[in-house]
Amino acid sequence: MVVTAGADRRGDLAALAALAEPLRRGLFLHVVSSPGPVSRDEAAEALGTTRSAAAFHLDKLAGVGVLEVEYRRPAGRGGPGAGRPAKLYRASERGVAFSVPERRYDLAAAILAEAVDDAAAHSVPVADAVTHAARRVGRAIGTAAAGGRPEDPDGTTVTAARDEDGELVRVAAALAAYGYEPRLALERLTLGNCPFHALTEEHPGLVCRMNLDLIEGVLETTDATRVEARLDPAVGRCCVTITARGPKG
Repeated sequence: MVVTAGADRRGDLAALAALAEPLRRGLFLHVVSSPGPVSRDEAAEALGTTRSAAAFHLDKLAGVGVLEVEYRRPAGRGGPGAGRPAKLYRASERGVAFSVPERRYDLAAAILAEAVDDAAAHSVPVADAVTHAARRVGRAIGTAAAGGRPEDPDGTTVTAARDEDGELVRVAAALAAYGYEPRLALERLTLGNCPFHALTEEHPGLVCRMNLDLIEGVLETTDATRVEARLDPAVGRCCVTITARGPKG
């Protein structure tokens, strides 16, 4: 299972900003609705603009990853004297998604799909399969965060922390990249956002337990041996909180 975050969200924001310009948005819609790659001349004619303006905006869209570029000579032209291949644009296979607060329904879908596959393949209860799949994803998130900067987690609010070993801060850094909006104070980590909010509204028992299992997987791979996660539902935040167990004995 591939687990992605952080840079992907920043890339989505850059793509969203690029599409805010009206001509650029029109060029994007023209390219993605075309049956094949589009040249600068074709795009300029379709939008009623100059070739240079079309080229500028198409290259901006390619730069943020929402269009892809290829080079091709026109049909029937080849060999010496045929000229340079034309620069063509086509829709990128990369999807762009952005929401505030951040939602990660793709992650929930991946966990649940893997759980259904496991349940069918190994004849285990679906609930057990969801637990195992969520913990695997949590371990992958924790492992990916190991090379980050836990002392400065993106999107984390840290106030009056007394976690001497930085375990809660490491966990906060890992979870911040997935939209949990961690807030750390007095050796207690609360999560200001549930990335699976709509699912939690419809299936609270299943999804809250999945959240807990995912976060426990994160704890396993961030050396967070002095902290524990537990279900602690409250209005306006994730149903899981993470606290320090106490000083080492």
